[in-house]
Amino acid sequence: MNGIESLPSRLEGVLRLGTSTLAALAEVIGALIIGIAVVRSLASFLAELATARHGGIPNEAIRLTLGRSLTLALEFLLAADILRTAVAPSWQEIGQLGAIVVIRTALNFFLQRELDAAARRDEGPAAESPPPGPKRVTPPIE
Repeated sequence: MNGIESLPSRLEGVLRLGTSTLAALAEVIGALIIGIAVVRSLASFLAELATARHGGIPNEAIRLTLGRSLTLALEFLLAADILRTAVAPSWQEIGQLGAIVVIRTALNFFLQRELDAAARRDEGPAAESPPPGPKRVTPPIE
């Protein structure tokens, strides 16, 4: 009888180990994405500064590329936080997760909004879509 009663606690232990391992992996991936993005952005920035003839600040593409990488990294870090509280969380862990989710989601939202606005600026007015609404078709003149 004792072995059957401890089965749920053993299963919970295995699940905790599995989710904490996955969470650690997601955190490592997120950190690697940030690290690689920072190094690439710095290299692009320095290369563009060295070759710029007009002496201006390098273009916005570097910042946008870094922003996209940070958005992806935030998703991995958020996944790690969710995994850490997936198995039998306490109310304190649920509250902390809620706060983390709100903060990271807000960061992600505003970062994505900035990326979208910059992409629209890069496309220019020629790439704007036609106004919404039904298309008017005129019948052919006979």
